[in-house]
Amino acid sequence: MSTKQRGKSQALGIVMLLGTALIWGTAFVAQSLGIDVIGPFSFNAMRTLMGATVLLPVIIIKDAFFLKKASPAEVEAYKVANRKVIGYGIKLGVVFCVAQNLQQLAFLSSTAGKIAFITSLYMFFVPFIGLFVGKRIPLLTWISVFLAFAGLYFLSINPQDLTAINRGDVLTFICAIFFAFHILLIERFSPEVDPIKLSAMQFLTSGTISAVLMVLFENPTPEGIRSVIGPLLYSGVMSCGIAYTFQIIGQSRTEATAASLIMSLEAVFAVIAAWIILHERLTFREGLGCVIMFCAILLSQAGGLIQNRKGS
Repeated sequence: MSTKQRGKSQALGIVMLLGTALIWGTAFVAQSLGIDVIGPFSFNAMRTLMGATVLLPVIIIKDAFFLKKASPAEVEAYKVANRKVIGYGIKLGVVFCVAQNLQQLAFLSSTAGKIAFITSLYMFFVPFIGLFVGKRIPLLTWISVFLAFAGLYFLSINPQDLTAINRGDVLTFICAIFFAFHILLIERFSPEVDPIKLSAMQFLTSGTISAVLMVLFENPTPEGIRSVIGPLLYSGVMSCGIAYTFQIIGQSRTEATAASLIMSLEAVFAVIAAWIILHERLTFREGLGCVIMFCAILLSQAGGLIQNRKGS
């Protein structure tokens, strides 16, 4: 691939990941509304299975067009790729299930701001875990990570209103580790298979596990489900069906640490959405956090451009 083609591919990946962060940020409100009415396993089971259902027609239509014109060799390669999708999707789905359920459980005892802040620690865990699998992380990227962390601190944490560490904070910390593994697994799997199928398979796996946990530990009522149908639809269709699929496509074109930095902008988009939609005031501290995070993302992308030029 030429430098120009690689640049276009990476640009598309960045746009996809920014879209992911935007949808996740606005969906954060939906998650907090859902926990007030139905249990975390119920909410996650419904939204992930909804995400898989949304993608199913796309997969069927796409495969029908492909198989209509495919040669025997292409059909055989298609079957091999589908077997990979199942294996990869189950692995991703298990990790995703643990991460999202820990995060949703955290809403029972922690605040949205603290959950957003602690979850974004995956920015640190992604490059740190990458060191153990032989990945070299440029110094400029590490600087970007620490800068983004500082921005998130200003954005999400009020130093005058710190409370003791609670169960929800611990659950969120563990969830951040699982999200880091999820990001690294996507980087490993996504270039080899159809990203839409991989996304659907992970949702099917996660949704099935969450549904079993729902039956064992919760008892959602039809009235409760109807009362949060709006948050469920947004979280299922937009956050799962679209945003997580964008993540897989975007990560197939973007290095994992840079991707985690871009996706951490979900916290920025959450604050901006609340400011625009809910007319919540954006404090100077929050505004400063947003600016610092945007600078961190620009710095990380500048590092990527320098590295590409050296490699061309």
